Amino acid sequence: MEKFSRVLRGYDPNEVNDFLDKVIAKVEAMVKDIEEKDKKINELTKLNQDDKQKQLSDLKRLEQENLTLTSKIAQFERMEENLKRAILMAEKTSEQIKLTAYQERDIIISDAKKNANRIVNEALLKAETIEKESDTLRRNMIVFKRRLKDALSTQVELIEDIEKIDI
Repeated sequence: MEKFSRVLRGYDPNEVNDFLDKVIAKVEAMVKDIEEKDKKINELTKLNQDDKQKQLSDLKRLEQENLTLTSKIAQFERMEENLKRAILMAEKTSEQIKLTAYQERDIIISDAKKNANRIVNEALLKAETIEKESDTLRRNMIVFKRRLKDALSTQVELIEDIEKIDI
């Protein structure tokens, strides 16, 4: 039995068609052979009585060959039908696989969009928190500088007051 390569949508149609062409050629050759043997049988029936025993055995042999060839033809026809069914099934399966892949792709894209939105929202919240903390630090720094200036100014005044005292 011949094996076929698989392609995107099932079996390779070229290989299957080549195989079917071979089968058709063999069947046609068998039919031609059967016709020739039938012709020979007809000719043999016209021969004289002495040759009839020999012809009878030849006819039986030819009849057996005809039966064999007929069974082979039937076998090839069954194989062809099986191949056709297999090709149809493979095509249906490939369509189902493609449909599933498209559905999975849509789910993945949807999930990615949701995750992206979540990440952006989290980043915006973090940025807002950092900005608030930055503003708080800036205000605290301004207050610290003002207090430090006031403390230094008080110290400078104290030093100036001490210098004014005569000892």
